[in-house]
Amino acid sequence: MTVSSGAHSPGSDLLPPPAAFAFGRHTWKEVVHLLLDLPAALLGFVYAVVSVVLGTGLAVTVVGLPLLAAGLMGARWIGSWERARARVLLGVQVEEPSPLRAGREQDGFFPWLWATLKDPVGWRSVLYSVIRLPWGVLTFTLTLVSLIVLWPVLGYVVRGLANVDRAMVRGLLSPSGELERRIAELESDRGVVVDTAAADLRRIERDLHDGAQARLVALAMGLGLAKEKLLDDPETAAQMVGEAHGEVKLALQELRDLARGIHPAVLTDRGLDAALSAIASRCTVPVKVNADLDERPAEAIEGIAYFTVSELLQNVSKHSGARTATVEVWRSGARLLIQVRDDGRGGARLDGGTGMAGLADRLGAVDGLFTVDSPPGAGTTVTAELPWRERTSAGAGAPAGRGRSVGKRSARGGENPRKGR
Repeated sequence: MTVSSGAHSPGSDLLPPPAAFAFGRHTWKEVVHLLLDLPAALLGFVYAVVSVVLGTGLAVTVVGLPLLAAGLMGARWIGSWERARARVLLGVQVEEPSPLRAGREQDGFFPWLWATLKDPVGWRSVLYSVIRLPWGVLTFTLTLVSLIVLWPVLGYVVRGLANVDRAMVRGLLSPSGELERRIAELESDRGVVVDTAAADLRRIERDLHDGAQARLVALAMGLGLAKEKLLDDPETAAQMVGEAHGEVKLALQELRDLARGIHPAVLTDRGLDAALSAIASRCTVPVKVNADLDERPAEAIEGIAYFTVSELLQNVSKHSGARTATVEVWRSGARLLIQVRDDGRGGARLDGGTGMAGLADRLGAVDGLFTVDSPPGAGTTVTAELPWRERTSAGAGAPAGRGRSVGKRSARGGENPRKGR
């Protein structure tokens, strides 16, 4: 009998419900994971025991330690496979540990061997494979019995066992949290430092080759010609010597500018306040400098602060269209804070091609921070933070000074209102 849509058949209440699984897909994925525990645990246990026992037992021979190192590298692969299985079937999102950096800095067999033998990720994977065998037997047995006999409570049993599996994966196969994150950050920062140092060396080489070196070569040629004319044409020789004297002055000025770009003498002799005042005086925009420091930081931090302000003031001169700018430097606890403000057109961005991205990378390499607040038409405020490190006695030098300024003297005195923000 055909019943039209919406009509009610007298016998429809007697029809059985449509066929469906009693549990949701998440429960069945957990069942599959628990049933796979036993074969996976068997393979992992055999591999871990054989590789560790053979490697340890043969440690007195030539092949023992390399065999153990190879076993640990294989254990890393087992741990990666177990993380992937837990991710798919249990929904456990566990980050992959940092790759083994054996032999990256030092080429050779023994650096690789030592780095692999002390790899904590490999040893945790071995431990996971060993303790999984009794647990895999238990989970396989309970899950199979629940499927056949304890059907009504299958969901509860499976969820409890799966939660223990999740805890084991997170506890033994996950990276060691803060340590792994810190290692990744340091690896990235090291790359930034290396690239920055290489770029600085290329810049110095280019400046020497194209500037002072070319001028000194021309000077040597001019003096050679003057020497040849000294007896025959003394007046021309004297004129050429005078020109050479001018070339010497220009070469000296270029060398001073190059040395200032590497590390200015005023920074070493008089500290950050005087050095910032010097670069502010060369800015095309009137700049007020207020350096409120009772003591000088470490030389490396002082140099980074100097070049950060120098780069920012160059951006103010070239791109901001500002009429005035302000540089403030002060210490807040264990941080050295720098703030450069201008009243220009704004709109500055880290990816705007003005070198700010490079500054952010350089500060990040020493655990610093770099923020840009530049709404269009409302000026730009750049705030940089550096870790405060105490200056060694060898570099104590002159006192830092307080509150000197360029262009317009600061009216705030010693206490900076931004302290404690």
